[in-house]
This record gives sequence, C-alpha cells and structure tokens, in this order.
Amino acid sequence: MVDIIADYYDTVDSIPPKSTVSPGYLSKLLSREVPEDPETFEDIKSDIDTKIMPGITHWQSGNFFGWFPSTNSFPCMLGEMYSNMFSIVAFSWVSSPAATELETI
Repeated sequence: MVDIIADYYDTVDSIPPKSTVSPGYLSKLLSREVPEDPETFEDIKSDIDTKIMPGITHWQSGNFFGWFPSTNSFPCMLGEMYSNMFSIVAFSWVSSPAATELETI
C-alpha cells in the first residue's frame, strides 16, 4: 500500500489534474448489488484505477493551479496513518475526550 501511494506521488504530475467526468458517472460504473464474497485487493485496486481515479481532482499535481494549494505531504500522511490507528469517533467529548480537547487547544 505504501508503494502504491509513493508511486502515485512519483507520477501525479503526468496525470491530467482536473477530472473530465460528468455528474452521475460513477453510479453507471458500479454494480447495484453488493458482492456476496470478498473481492481481492487486485480487483479493488483495479476498480480504483478505472472507476474512481477518472473522477479525482489531483490537488497534489504540480500542474494543478486551482483554488488553493493542497497541504498534504508525506509527513501529513504518516500522521494520518498514525491517528487512524485509533479509529477515533470525535463528534463529542464523551466519545473521545483527548480528541475533543486537542481540537480546542
């Protein structure tokens, strides 16, 4: 997974930065039925590459001069991975006191 992310950042400047899909494109590509059996990671990755990626605006591209620069970076990704380890639901103080208090400091 980390290699996939690194490869994306190595090639993001070669991808058109702005999507050209039309509203509703994704519902036409996805099955209406939920799979009864788990899909392989290769199948999931293929769906991301062929169905999701065409609808992505690539904010990290050096060719994207949109609304404002993206603030994502490798250190941000590592921090996100680390915080996702806790799977915090931070919608109230009771659900996660540390998360709520950290947001207010």
